[in-house]
Amino acid sequence: MAASTLWLVSIFSILSMAACIDDKCAACNAVAAELEIQLSKEKPRNHLDMRHRLDSKGQRQGKVIDYRMSELRAVELLDGLCENMQDYTLEKIDSTRREWIKVDNWDILTIGKQEAKAYSKDISSYCGRLLEETEDELTELIKTGSVKQGEVSKLLCEDLSEHCSDSSDSNSDSDADSNDEL
Repeated sequence: MAASTLWLVSIFSILSMAACIDDKCAACNAVAAELEIQLSKEKPRNHLDMRHRLDSKGQRQGKVIDYRMSELRAVELLDGLCENMQDYTLEKIDSTRREWIKVDNWDILTIGKQEAKAYSKDISSYCGRLLEETEDELTELIKTGSVKQGEVSKLLCEDLSEHCSDSSDSNSDSDADSNDEL
């Protein structure tokens, strides 16, 4: 009985460690870096022609929407973002610091492959929760052209989610319960 209880407690502690992100600011910056990559890969696109109806004179009715200001662009940028985060893991920099890195080859990591994959699932889940929390505002900012390359981290991590703001650091004890959900 004691052995099974010990085994159950150890499994629970491993799963609870894997399910939380200790440094939300660093994780948010990794998500922002991936969004930056998506922005840099973006190819110029034509306007969206939404004039599909004809009036009584045979003239097309509707409007032409600038692709850069369209909801389609926002969806294309955010769609698959969290899936791409599965290519990231937590790498130990020194005895006190860890950093989220994009992995090209899972076989040459300094940590075990299984542990690295667990971290990648953690950040992917974190990304999903982060986008769920900020998606409406982020989509609107993309549509208005406020999301620019080089400014995503500040916008997402400081302004929208406040995971990297000074006020969230100073209130970390009082916000601990609400931040544990992320």
